[in-house]
Amino acid sequence: MKIHNLNWAIKTFVLSIFLSIFFSVVSQSMFPNLPVCLSLFVIVFFMVFASIFDMIGVAVTSTSLEKLEKYKTSKGFQTALKLCKNREKVSSFCGDVVGDICGILSGAGGVSLVLAMHIQQASVYFLATCLVSSLIAGLTIFGKAVLKGFAVENCEKVVLATGKVLEFSLTDFLKKNIRKPKKFHEKKKNKKK
Repeated sequence: MKIHNLNWAIKTFVLSIFLSIFFSVVSQSMFPNLPVCLSLFVIVFFMVFASIFDMIGVAVTSTSLEKLEKYKTSKGFQTALKLCKNREKVSSFCGDVVGDICGILSGAGGVSLVLAMHIQQASVYFLATCLVSSLIAGLTIFGKAVLKGFAVENCEKVVLATGKVLEFSLTDFLKKNIRKPKKFHEKKKNKKK
């Protein structure tokens, strides 16, 4: 094993521990008080979030730099290239770090959903908890399987789209959309003259 790979593994280990502790504390303090609709939203959001990041991780590991070269002129190419050159780090972060955190949060959402049902009988509560956690796990695995298949078939497009999103700057977007109306008004004034 190369030294820089070992360093990355140690950094990921430390990051995962701190993020897991943080999100566990947040989920345990906030989620038990959520109403049913918000609990469902939290569960679905983190299941989708985990599946999307898993798809990015698979796409990055599946993309060859030679095939990516044909998108050289496209926006997001430089960032996509960096992602592919650091594929083991990106894959580890997207699949493991984000995946584990989303697992914690969607699991906590499941617990809050069962608590919001106000079930009194212990046996029914136990069955509800098992059913909800099984459904969350099953749907997460299903979502990941579907998006992994998509990522393998469209790996270059997924990596390029990720590059575009990462390169997106809110300030550039605002500048472009604020300047256009000014130019439009100036043209109108010139036409009237």
